[in-house]
Amino acid sequence: MEEPQAAVKTPEETSVPGWARLWDTIVRAGLGDVVMRAATGLVSMLLVLLVLWIMRGFYLNGDLSQPGESAQAAAPLSDKPLPDPARLTFNTAEVFAGIPRSPKLHTLIPTRPRTEVIYYEVQPGDNIFAIAEKFNLRPETVMWANLNVLGDDPHRLLPGKKLVILPVDGIYYEWHTGDGLNGVAKFYGVKPEDIIAWPGNHLSADSVGDFAAPNIKAGTMLVIPGGRREFISWNAPYRTREEPANSSLGGGANCGQITGGPIGNGTFIWPTTETYLSGFDYSPSTNHRAIDIAGQQGNPVFAADNGVVVYSGWNDYGYGNVIVIDHGNGWQTLYAHLMDGGLNVSCGAYVTQGDVIGYVGSTGNSSGPHLHFELRNLKIGTVNPWDYLSP
Repeated sequence: MEEPQAAVKTPEETSVPGWARLWDTIVRAGLGDVVMRAATGLVSMLLVLLVLWIMRGFYLNGDLSQPGESAQAAAPLSDKPLPDPARLTFNTAEVFAGIPRSPKLHTLIPTRPRTEVIYYEVQPGDNIFAIAEKFNLRPETVMWANLNVLGDDPHRLLPGKKLVILPVDGIYYEWHTGDGLNGVAKFYGVKPEDIIAWPGNHLSADSVGDFAAPNIKAGTMLVIPGGRREFISWNAPYRTREEPANSSLGGGANCGQITGGPIGNGTFIWPTTETYLSGFDYSPSTNHRAIDIAGQQGNPVFAADNGVVVYSGWNDYGYGNVIVIDHGNGWQTLYAHLMDGGLNVSCGAYVTQGDVIGYVGSTGNSSGPHLHFELRNLKIGTVNPWDYLSP
């Protein structure tokens, strides 16, 4: 039997170093990238350790004393053992990021509090809430400061009107002959000192003198910071079916005494075809105790529940043409700004829930066609219709 002969290496294989053949084997096995990453990490770690070792020897063990200093001055600052460089870690992101700087190109100067009254011209699209927010005030402050312009009726807010804008929430009061500082302050729920101390009033205890007969000129306008008052009601009073004709709603369209008639079931349907607002929402803070429902001129208006008509016609409270239905169970509904010639029912008419009683208009204090709808209870007063209307 012939003995196997040893493999004969080619000249090229003989000339290739062993490490190259090993690398070629690693690459053929698909491990080239893994080995390269591992080697790179190892080299990086060795370089870091080398740098730390050099720094330790130079800074920590070197002679840092200046010429002439005693050996004691060059002694180590701490007896604690030095950390092992091999266990030190570095967050390179922190090392190179440093402290970020954010240059300010403009200097911000704090707004100084306003103490004087200013004036604002109403713009198209304005409302009491938007104006109040613009000047960081409560809506009722805007109303209270402009009684002579708005008459506590938010519907009188029209473009072009000039409004007084107070510097703080409160009351704007015109001083009258015979007024006493104690009485005025008590009426608006503040202290006399609050009125005197407000810088924009330009008063002092010395100049005012006796609070009962203060030295304040009649016609002087004063800011009463924090003052409050009740709104002057422009809402029409209640008129039930049992009340006689002399208890007028206002305008002479009241009805006489009515007996009998349908009784409501206590549930209320939506009173017109549109189901969204076009103006004011229910807002006691602006003296608007109703909802203004959107609509086109001539859209039908429905009786929200069964009842009897106790008012039908013009009204002097800014409602324009109005209908009031008494439901015989303590509830009443009011429908205002109805179009001229758009009253479909008259005094004493019996209505059933869903009957067409009139048509949307824009009469009275109205800036456009809509239905002003109020829901009233004889015991609890005017309520938020959103809490009672069925969709």
